[in-house]
Amino acid sequence: MSSADALRLSLLSTLWGLSFIFMRVAVPEFGAVPLVLVRMGLGALLLMPLLISLRYLRLIWDHKGPLLLLGIVNHVLPFSLLALATTRLEAGFTSLINATTPIFTALLGALFFATAVQRQQYLGLALALLGVYVLSADRLDFALGGDGWFILAALGATFCYGIASNYSKTRLGHLPTRVLAAGSSAMSALVLLIPGILLWPSVPISPLAWGNAMALAALSTTLAFLLYFGLLASAGATATSTVTFLVPVSALIWGYLLLGETLNLHIIAGMVITLIGTAIATKLLRIRRLGAMPPVYPPHE
Repeated sequence: MSSADALRLSLLSTLWGLSFIFMRVAVPEFGAVPLVLVRMGLGALLLMPLLISLRYLRLIWDHKGPLLLLGIVNHVLPFSLLALATTRLEAGFTSLINATTPIFTALLGALFFATAVQRQQYLGLALALLGVYVLSADRLDFALGGDGWFILAALGATFCYGIASNYSKTRLGHLPTRVLAAGSSAMSALVLLIPGILLWPSVPISPLAWGNAMALAALSTTLAFLLYFGLLASAGATATSTVTFLVPVSALIWGYLLLGETLNLHIIAGMVITLIGTAIATKLLRIRRLGAMPPVYPPHE
């Protein structure tokens, strides 16, 4: 990864870390689907000026099917699932579950996109899942009022991201960044339009919730997508998905400072195990085998 890519990765992690804060504040008033409609609709409008060219518009039209599929698996489904999760789960906690994205990216890449997986990556997968278990074992309650289904929703979002990263890199990597970002956002807004209107809240939404929804659209969607698809083209799917190593740190800090969320040893332990496992699975952290011991010769007489 080049230094420019590393800088973009850092900024992207900050923007996506804040997205969990924005969702946590806005989703109780909007609801999951209407909030994602605002996010994608406003995001698409902000990205449209980048398409003032017949060439870009023609590319979107020629690839409308793949862009629609990308919009569904990379925006509509995961954003809705994460928004649903944050109605119950803390922003920092949800971001830690989201850190399993590289795991699904690597596994789905191996299963469906001809990406090789080494033995140590399976160890990383096991460690990452153990970390998720440490984080959520005392919260896996699937009874009415429990957190279990919301944790599964967050995991479902990371599964969608794993599909989208590989699909975008292998099927749409030749398209310009602005076409991917604006085209998939516009398709997502169209898909969400009717469900979002039908589920729109009947009571007025506060200025605070609107402010967070607009920040979610402008910063964590519009600007973040431009960074994300640019990274995907230059650094690859698995490398780009490692942004989720940095996102939890950002979300945990902002959640603690702005929302008064808990930051304790239990959460830190789960985070460390999850991120170490993910680092091994994505080969950022390599386990070296011990070589044969050098021969020992008797001292010279």
